[in-house]
Amino acid sequence: MSNLKNTLIQITRQGMASDDELGQTLIANYLRLLGEEEELPRFIAFYHGGVKLICTGSSVLTELRKLEERGVKLMACKTCLNYFDLAEQVEIGVQATMIDILELQKVADKVITV
Repeated sequence: MSNLKNTLIQITRQGMASDDELGQTLIANYLRLLGEEEELPRFIAFYHGGVKLICTGSSVLTELRKLEERGVKLMACKTCLNYFDLAEQVEIGVQATMIDILELQKVADKVITV
């Protein structure tokens, strides 16, 4: 069983550092490697363009499913999903309000923004 740390990872883009092909390759590698770690974050919050990663057509759904199966809670900003018209395309995780994400930021021992 995995060890969940009171860490929040925030993903704000569809890629890492940028949304181009390299950025998407990097975020896929990051999530895959994160899933291989013994210690995992308790939460991953997706907002702005990052919400696209949990929706139909995302290239990282397999990596995110593995993380979720190991106990990581995946949360996506409802406002962002609605802005991008993606609320009906969510494949994994739960929809959350910005208040939910703010609360996670306040109680997390560590917050990492990717």
